[in-house]
Amino acid sequence: MPIELNDTVRSLLDAPHPAVLTTLNPDGSPQSSVVWVSRDGSELLVSTLQGRRKARNVAADPRVGLTVFDPANPYLYVEIRGTATLAPDTDRAVAVRITEEYLGPGSGKDAQQAPAQEVRVVVRITPTKVLGNAAKAG
Repeated sequence: MPIELNDTVRSLLDAPHPAVLTTLNPDGSPQSSVVWVSRDGSELLVSTLQGRRKARNVAADPRVGLTVFDPANPYLYVEIRGTATLAPDTDRAVAVRITEEYLGPGSGKDAQQAPAQEVRVVVRITPTKVLGNAAKAG
């Protein structure tokens, strides 16, 4: 069962702030990517292209970290550590949802109309530890 996120963490994640997703390369070194993130309850969703380094890393080692902060107040941040799974992004539904959360209604049509060879997958993160001052706020 995932860890419950407090109101401050949920608000930070629900705002259109870029996040940094860190995965582990095959040699154990970190690999970080700036991503857009959405929530499904207390689980986090990222859509990426199949075959990207982050997707390959998650397939090999599910341990991940995700950090997000408020650009208007960079001292308000959260680091979420957890495990991730990969699943098909059927009809690019998650890509469209996230695009519209960040860019507004109707903006997801470009993601939906991408070439068929651009297969997307969903990285679903289940938090195991939540750190940072947003995690301590109530």
